Amino acid sequence: MRPRALQKDLDRQIMQTHRRFVRAMDGRLDGLGTETKERYFAVLSALVGKLEEGDKSLRDILNEMMADFASVILREMQG
Repeated sequence: MRPRALQKDLDRQIMQTHRRFVRAMDGRLDGLGTETKERYFAVLSALVGKLEEGDKSLRDILNEMMADFASVILREMQG
């Protein structure tokens, strides 16, 4: 596959996966407790805010998110 065609196919797959993610989370929201929803919203809104800024690489954003929300992730894994 040519590099441009590969890039376009990868973009298509990412968009498809984004849509699947939204559908999957929409299906789970009713079953989540208020505290879990609050934690999820905090992580999600922080991620979106950082992505909207646009001045940092995705790697930098993910590193920040891991540092900022490691305790939230660990709490969810334990609970």
